[in-house]
Amino acid sequence: MKPKLIVVGAAGRMGKRIISLCIDAGEFEIIAAIDKNDHPDMGKDAGLLAGAAAINVKMGNNYPAGADAVIDFSVPAGADKTIDYCVKNGSALVLGTTGLAGEQHENIKKASTKIPVIYGTNMSVGMNVLFAIVGKAASMLGEEYDIEIVEQHHRFKTDAPSGSALTLAENICKATGKDFPGCLIYGREGKDALRKKGTIGIHAVRAGDITGIHSVIFSTLGETVTLDHDAHSRDGFARGALRAAQWLVGKKPGLYSMADVLGIK
Repeated sequence: MKPKLIVVGAAGRMGKRIISLCIDAGEFEIIAAIDKNDHPDMGKDAGLLAGAAAINVKMGNNYPAGADAVIDFSVPAGADKTIDYCVKNGSALVLGTTGLAGEQHENIKKASTKIPVIYGTNMSVGMNVLFAIVGKAASMLGEEYDIEIVEQHHRFKTDAPSGSALTLAENICKATGKDFPGCLIYGREGKDALRKKGTIGIHAVRAGDITGIHSVIFSTLGETVTLDHDAHSRDGFARGALRAAQWLVGKKPGLYSMADVLGIK
């Protein structure tokens, strides 16, 4: 019997790709497609809306019992309801919503004592490899290399900088002993904007339909090393989320990461 899946944020770009790829893979049974009540696609078949086959699951706002896993790529305001449902129903949770408040992070930690949880700012396999190596690169290059992070996304993205950019910065700080988030500089302006040693600059670009580009620049006098990840489409994130959900079903309660899914040490 296939594990049962609920997709939250199902009417969004990511939600639709998750549903479409899930139908193609056939490894889950989708039992609910959740989005906000006032969305114009309420009541329509979620499979057809995702550009795939009809699945006889209508876009709605009710969480049915019995889900083995929930994938949530919605908005911060809806995350608490998803977390509560998963705790009450013993469902594994893959949470990819960015821009969460501090209290919500605490709720995720509390939930992970009762259910298995993966919370990630980016579910892409390639991006998680980048997460794993930026700290090592920073440590090997040393303090003489200035570090700048540039992230680019579509015009509709509301939070800045991206959660992935912050994760990159945090991993660099952990590896090098820098203060996170104290050492971060968000853009520069003015007549006295000289770079300060030991800081990490973060810059957010919002334009057109850019899916997601992250560049980590390590530069010193004489040379520059740049590590890039370029998302060609949302499919990489969607496939990563489904891979995470498959891995998470049946695991013991705990707060896991994509590094655990991928076996990254």
